[in-house]
Amino acid sequence: MNDRMFLTGLFNAAINAADPLKALQRRLPAPPSGRTVVVGAGKGAAQLARAFETLWPTPVSGVVVTRYGYGVECAHIRVMEAAHPVPDPAGLDASAALFDAVKGLGPNDLVVALVCGGGSALLPAPPEGLTLEDEQALNRSLMASGAPISVMNAIRKHVSTIKGGRLAAASHPARVVTLVVSDVPGDDPAQVASGPTVPDSISRIRALRYLDNYRIDLPPTVLRHLQNPNASAPDPTDPVFACNDVHVVASAALSLDAAAERAEAGGIPAVILSDAIEGEAREVARVHAAIARQIQRRNQPFSKPLVLLSGGETTVTLRGNGRGGRNTEFLLSLALALDGVQGVTALAADTDGIDGTQDNAGAFADGLTCARLRELARDPAEYLANNDSYTAFDALGDLFVPGPTGTNVNDFRAILVQ
Repeated sequence: MNDRMFLTGLFNAAINAADPLKALQRRLPAPPSGRTVVVGAGKGAAQLARAFETLWPTPVSGVVVTRYGYGVECAHIRVMEAAHPVPDPAGLDASAALFDAVKGLGPNDLVVALVCGGGSALLPAPPEGLTLEDEQALNRSLMASGAPISVMNAIRKHVSTIKGGRLAAASHPARVVTLVVSDVPGDDPAQVASGPTVPDSISRIRALRYLDNYRIDLPPTVLRHLQNPNASAPDPTDPVFACNDVHVVASAALSLDAAAERAEAGGIPAVILSDAIEGEAREVARVHAAIARQIQRRNQPFSKPLVLLSGGETTVTLRGNGRGGRNTEFLLSLALALDGVQGVTALAADTDGIDGTQDNAGAFADGLTCARLRELARDPAEYLANNDSYTAFDALGDLFVPGPTGTNVNDFRAILVQ
């Protein structure tokens, strides 16, 4: 087995550990005496809905929204599709449909919320005085800022009528059980998809401070809204949330454990650096490269052969106008830092199957990546400076394109040191 096949096997093991059927089976609530209504949002929401239908013993109805091209057929739950990462009118329709699904429920009814990464963009619901265009501009500002996902979602939930627990509040007096596939570092369920059914304690004032801390330039209309005290998201201590439950059913930690087991079964020891790494993708890559070089040259702090695993969600501050996502940006920076180093091969990929806005989940890189680009008269440093990592790896034929995976537990990084 070559190095790339080995790394692909680790990715597949990570994905299988987050399989919707297995994940939900461990955390199903007891059926209610009344109705069961499913709502959900995220890149893996349709697969979660289909798995729920397979497992649930009583009649069910509801609606979930996923990214275009990610839908699967369900028997009773309506599956809608909308745009990601920038919301569109179909997302507005989906938000309205979710509210309609929970309207008029009683205390004997149960709402099951299936929430996973990507839901923030899929559920636009601008407050009074704002438009879809304002929410689109907000998303672009946040994505260009390089701020951590937790900061982005803290701001989003105060500029919405569905995020920050508002969908759960609309379901009252029905009980709400939220089953979360976490794609955020630390697995805080209130941060996944900006918590449509899970309120949190990050206040509007704190969200405003983030604007200064991360130099986020919001559109003027959005900033004025956020400065209004009435914009505050629901308080987690509100009695309407008292009977609700939240469970994380799949996460980066569980998937990295599965990848490590797969590696060791193949005779390669594995070290998990962290399941919650954040920061600039290119800077995180340099740290990973330094560790890999130390192992390759001096067998420190671990002896080779070895595979380094990590997860979390890095960010990219846009400096140029190229194409790429955080995983290919990580890899191009890693390749520059490993330029000429033999025996190191890496895979970095988004577990939902899409890195950024292109068709790839990530790519492969090694110590010869930069030399191969130069042979094509292409400068890897220029590609990185222009945030054009997709074009670089596309030129080499090194993109990793598994297609939509049906789940989303954040970034997966594996660096094999032979």
